[in-house]
Amino acid sequence: MSNTSELDLDAVAAYLKGRITGFEAPLRAEKFAVGQSNPTYRLTGPNGSWVLRRKPPGVLLKSAHAVEREFRVQQALAGSDVPVPAMHHLCEDDTVIGSPFYVMAEIKGRHFNDPRLPEVALGDRMAIFEEMNRVLAAIHSVDLSAVGLADYGPDGNYYRRQIDRWTKQYRASETDQIAPMEELITWLDQNIPAEDGQRTLVHGDYRIDNMLFAPDSAQCLAVLDWELSTTGHPYADLAAVIMQWQMPPGGEGRGLAGVNRGTEGLMSDQQFIEAYCTRRNLPGIDRFGFYLAFAFFRMAAILQGVYKRALDGNASDPARAKAFGAYVPMFAIHGLAAAD
Repeated sequence: MSNTSELDLDAVAAYLKGRITGFEAPLRAEKFAVGQSNPTYRLTGPNGSWVLRRKPPGVLLKSAHAVEREFRVQQALAGSDVPVPAMHHLCEDDTVIGSPFYVMAEIKGRHFNDPRLPEVALGDRMAIFEEMNRVLAAIHSVDLSAVGLADYGPDGNYYRRQIDRWTKQYRASETDQIAPMEELITWLDQNIPAEDGQRTLVHGDYRIDNMLFAPDSAQCLAVLDWELSTTGHPYADLAAVIMQWQMPPGGEGRGLAGVNRGTEGLMSDQQFIEAYCTRRNLPGIDRFGFYLAFAFFRMAAILQGVYKRALDGNASDPARAKAFGAYVPMFAIHGLAAAD
């Protein structure tokens, strides 16, 4: 956390007074270190604390940083089997602080950056992985019509749409030509699976560091960071989890590559996939390599965007964002390995 001067607290307080019960000045703001994409702050006032999430300033890629969509989907999920914070207010008027923002309840829970869960007792780690699996299946089991999200994403082949979209975003933020990325884009383009009838809510960035857990149990209190959510194909989220775990362990990769998961009390990839299939009554997943290759491709395109924003001076954490540029070729190479 860091204190911040980039948020006009007087403007926030004046705007939200009367719009959120108990919201009063004076306010203090602390910026969360996590959240590369949309700057996120804890606001503390005389009557409590809230979380404010805003679009970053500067020129943004079309459809990126969609805080309005984040607000809508979390509001729709209130009371469902998918845990989300209470949504308090969405401000779409960018004259208040310079960009749209929303305010939600602050959830006091445990946050894990490292899927090895070093701060959790060995015997308690599997339950957290099981809960992560349960919540993912719950996201993909939401009745879209019942919660008012039937129109949350377009119809048509999700992977066709996503490959086209992220190729376009990647081209818009491209700084050098990366040969493995070109090869991966071509392979994905030519290997999209046939439709299987599944159309669900998709989180778009599902991983353990976008979740908050109860202080004293494995219960998930909130799934955060819904910026990339849409309606589409559920295996994209499942593959994104497995992709993350193939990264190197530690602060940057935040993965499980080379970790002996059995002795560390952690789920294997296969256990996670099988538990997910059981929860959703699926017989298994054919051609999982495609979904994994797609996950690597999409993350490479996202990281390229973060890197370009850093070069343009618009990143939330410039030094970290610049470091992400080096990961783009690595993700593309991993994607090609998954394709094989």
